[in-house]
Amino acid sequence: VQLQASGGGLVQAGGSLRLSCATSRRTSSNNGMGWFRQTPGMEREFVATIDWKGAYKYYSDSAKGRFTISRDNTKVYLQMNSLKPEDTAVYYCAQARSSSTSAEVADYRYWGQGTQVTVSS
Repeated sequence: VQLQASGGGLVQAGGSLRLSCATSRRTSSNNGMGWFRQTPGMEREFVATIDWKGAYKYYSDSAKGRFTISRDNTKVYLQMNSLKPEDTAVYYCAQARSSSTSAEVADYRYWGQGTQVTVSS
């Protein structure tokens, strides 16, 4: 299973970015998906998750109200608005072991390579 994250970059505070994660349809269409982020020296942090149908979505407190996760047959998206410098991190998409949502790193089996998001003040 390959997950390919893209869409990261450098943006000013208050700006927006849309991350995309390309998935293998046969292997990911029945799985929950998630976005996590990580900064140097820190644990990987949950950002958002979506179930296999796109019916249930769950966000971290820091993402709630600013970020939106969505999916179609082959991609998962993370729309990030009102970005803050503390959102700076490498963002990873991941495929869950089950069809449901999860905020736990251990519940994800496959991970993309990460895309860097840098928010300047």
